[in-house]
Amino acid sequence: MTATVHVVHADRAIDVAVGTTALDALKELEATRGQIVAARVTGPDEMPQPWDLDRALPEAGPVAVEGIAADTDEGRAILRHSAAHLMAQAVTDLFPGAKWAIGPPIEHGFYYDFDVEEPFGPDDLEAIEARMRELAAERQTFVREEISREQARDEFADQPYKLQIIDLVDDGTIVSPVDLGDDPATLTVYRNVRPDGSVAWSDLCRGPHVVSTERIPAFGLLRSAGAYWRGREDQPMLQRIYGTAWESRKAMAAHLEMVEEARRRDHRRLGRDLELLHAPESLGPGLALFLPNGARIRKKMEDWIRDETLARGYEPVYSPHVARAELWEISGHLENYAELMYPGMDLDDGTSYRLKPMNCPFHILAFTSRTRSYRELPLRLSELGTVYRYERSGVVNGLLRARGFTQDDSHIFCRPDQVVDEVVGCIEFARDVYATFGLGEPSRIAVSTRPEKSHGTDEQWAVAEQAVIDAVERTGLAYETDPGEGAFYGPKIDIHAKDAIGREWQLTTVQVDLNLPERFDVTYIGDDGARHRAVMVHRALFGSIERFFAVMVESFNGAFPLWLAPVQVRVVPVADEFGDHSEEVAGRLRAVGLHVEVDHSTDTLGAKIRDAQTSKIPVTLVIGGEERDGGTVSVREYGGEQRRGVPLDELVDELVERVATRASGH
Repeated sequence: MTATVHVVHADRAIDVAVGTTALDALKELEATRGQIVAARVTGPDEMPQPWDLDRALPEAGPVAVEGIAADTDEGRAILRHSAAHLMAQAVTDLFPGAKWAIGPPIEHGFYYDFDVEEPFGPDDLEAIEARMRELAAERQTFVREEISREQARDEFADQPYKLQIIDLVDDGTIVSPVDLGDDPATLTVYRNVRPDGSVAWSDLCRGPHVVSTERIPAFGLLRSAGAYWRGREDQPMLQRIYGTAWESRKAMAAHLEMVEEARRRDHRRLGRDLELLHAPESLGPGLALFLPNGARIRKKMEDWIRDETLARGYEPVYSPHVARAELWEISGHLENYAELMYPGMDLDDGTSYRLKPMNCPFHILAFTSRTRSYRELPLRLSELGTVYRYERSGVVNGLLRARGFTQDDSHIFCRPDQVVDEVVGCIEFARDVYATFGLGEPSRIAVSTRPEKSHGTDEQWAVAEQAVIDAVERTGLAYETDPGEGAFYGPKIDIHAKDAIGREWQLTTVQVDLNLPERFDVTYIGDDGARHRAVMVHRALFGSIERFFAVMVESFNGAFPLWLAPVQVRVVPVADEFGDHSEEVAGRLRAVGLHVEVDHSTDTLGAKIRDAQTSKIPVTLVIGGEERDGGTVSVREYGGEQRRGVPLDELVDELVERVATRASGH
């Protein structure tokens, strides 16, 4: 009697012979509609695993199987990982002696790191991509094989980075690149196999991959850059090649168009062109100066968040930029966060100080400055606190990933029965932030649970995680779970938003913390006269002023709405004789709080108007004899309509209303 495996999909179930592949099972279940790149298999242990289509199903049943579509996030990651292997094979073909390190899929693409004699140039990338296309046309198959660690060391004896990976697996530093149900003494290798059966290239890899190279419909290489091995500056500098891969040429073309649009909107370029930011090399990576134009935008952001925070019952505090190292020992940052902290400053009295990476301990000290009563809770403390984090040079990205930045940071100290209400309030506050700054409703909410490296008891984490979930569910917003992505002291909610071109940004973070109150002995006197442990809620709505500023620059493409623009109105006299009247018009507008410039340059009228448009000024007013004599102005909206003969009083009222309502248009 032939041994069988019981396989289910949706509401269908069949028995298949042992050794049946995932693809054949899906075909028998009539579940192969669309472009399927891999499968998801769930065995009796109820742990779903991505699975190669040509891999035999587990022999122990029952087994649930479903296809992974190419046009899903999971499917694209598999396509991109396969493309990364294809690229590595092309590189080793063209650059004999190259050593290869890691090549994971990432958002929108993939990369692979190589140790080569010379950095890759544009011509090299063109040649590598051409070789990839030749290899893809060979229809090489991706073949999975399990080998022992000893075999792996022998096979990759000339690949030092692979040997390090094997060592890191052995000492538990990284998770073994082998499926969870396999023998822990083995590793998995994926081989690129030619149609004649010969092995073209191999790599240690968890998988899965597409069946063959021809199943990668669209790919391309984007750029190369230096990257330290394992992201550490004390390790060798490798050459990283970035690429992208998609389920269709149409999808890739749309993405590349998005990439080009994002390049045009890059806050570093616009920051320079519009005189918002200055980041000279002498300042250092991850740091920037806000020039007057940028500073005016930032001030409006800060004024808005300060006013809203105070209106919602928060109390302001200010904290220093440094503190004794002992404070960070108590908080656990030196134990769990030291890699992102700057080195200590040792003083002649024997004490050591650290720049602050977070504001939390300072707010705790403010709370514990005296005994607190339950009647004072919740106590919401808030500040715009500047912090400093030693981000590795490879990840610094303008203001989006900076080394010094200011958080709209708040910490709420409350009773256990108040936690859910306070977290709900933070989420609703975040929704108001996004609406005000033109981002709409949150696009994604993720609840991040306890990480492997954490402080606190199981009971504390269970209570905190449940409070976070209860709060999100009370808002009615859908959420996802990111297992193991919480902070070391508590679970968190990450709230994302999409910008004007559809890119998603993680901005707001809300965390529930039962750990730091215990480490700092944060208590209040309850109605029973006894001391009780307070619960702490951390929240930053912008995330950081700098990062949010960069997102705003890119989302608005530098063309800020009237209320937020650094220069709101530019007055352009047609000729010198109308300069005085133009200043009078500007004075009327300044009197109601608008920031106005008058263009007294000797340029032609056309050049002045073009400059106002290039500078993305929301409103340009043209003043000539007709306007002066009639008490009117000619109005040119940025990128929009033109109106002649608008009474000045009427325009003043209109602009005041637009600023007051924070209209999203210009």
